[in-house]
Amino acid sequence: MTLNRIYAIVAILLIGSFLFNRYYSSPEGANKRIEKEAVLLAFGDSLTYGYGADPTESYPARLEELLGRKVINGGISGESSGEGLKRLPSLLQEYKPKILLLCHGGNDILKKQDMQKLRTNLEQMIRLAQSQNIDVILISVPQFGILQLTPPPLYDELAETYHLAIEEDILADILHDNRYKSDYIHPNAQGYQKMAEAIEKLLRNHYLFEK
Repeated sequence: MTLNRIYAIVAILLIGSFLFNRYYSSPEGANKRIEKEAVLLAFGDSLTYGYGADPTESYPARLEELLGRKVINGGISGESSGEGLKRLPSLLQEYKPKILLLCHGGNDILKKQDMQKLRTNLEQMIRLAQSQNIDVILISVPQFGILQLTPPPLYDELAETYHLAIEEDILADILHDNRYKSDYIHPNAQGYQKMAEAIEKLLRNHYLFEK
């Protein structure tokens, strides 16, 4: 075998290894068992709080019923990602969740704030949780507009960088359908139910929930 052929084989193996890790590596928490006593923290703004529906119809309340696990509603309407970053440490300390459901950035997007700052704030939230051995599930928030409802690329980029499971489509799908909206940027009770079901499916694909 010539030296050039050896180099070619090595190059192919290295490229194959890179592509496998890039596209097929499991997100954190894959097949991890979640005991009955585990707590999940849903953290975000009005989309987490459940604006547009009764508190018992928010997605965290519905998800709690679906999973049979305590899901803390850590949503505050009108909050920016910078404000959320300041608030998160105390909630992590208080509840010591097993999983952080991170759905933040809607107000930054609505107010056309710097997307790099949003990315930095979300990144710091993720790193803070992971430093405490808390898994993070990322929920993309779409850019609100008449013709466009797609999440900024930063959500997918953060999920890739930090090996997170991500729900990319549910909010855009809900807000594309007037049946599931209380106004042009918030779901109604039926929308929050669909959001909870999508997140439940994602969680059950990556975790084993003990009965």
